[in-house]
Amino acid sequence: MPITEQQLLQILPNAGRNAGVFVPALNTAMNHYGIVGTARVSAFIAQIGHESGQLRWVREIWGPTAQQLKYEGRADLGNTEKGDGSKYRGRGLIQVTGRANYRACGEALGLDLISKPELLELPQHAAMSAAWFWSTRGLNTLADQGELVKITRRINGGVSGLADRQALYEKALKVLA
Repeated sequence: MPITEQQLLQILPNAGRNAGVFVPALNTAMNHYGIVGTARVSAFIAQIGHESGQLRWVREIWGPTAQQLKYEGRADLGNTEKGDGSKYRGRGLIQVTGRANYRACGEALGLDLISKPELLELPQHAAMSAAWFWSTRGLNTLADQGELVKITRRINGGVSGLADRQALYEKALKVLA
């Protein structure tokens, strides 16, 4: 069931004109990665809605904050070269972060994200990278089980923004029912 622009705006009212830009990209990405059915689509839209500020941000806002400064030199993210922290900041609708994740995502999507990380800021790649991330973390299964907290932990590493994610999820379930 493809999502319509009207449905997306009901769930993410702050998306504004971006809803129309992202609907085709989201539908293509969700279909490609089996994010289908009310439970999966609702959970996915809730998570990308939170992570992207309701489709307003496809690149992590850079301070750098104290947390962002910790990206530099993080081997678990593959950030081994000076400047990797900023270069491979969160991008896309789920905020793919770190050289290693950019490499894996680029290989999966057929993109050179190491040389051109900004490609994840384009709607089609922002949506596809989010769906790729979702799929590679087994989140369809968790969505089928209604496990929003576990999904949030796999995306965020914690439960930051859980109340907003939960509210978006409940709204999506109603709109897409």
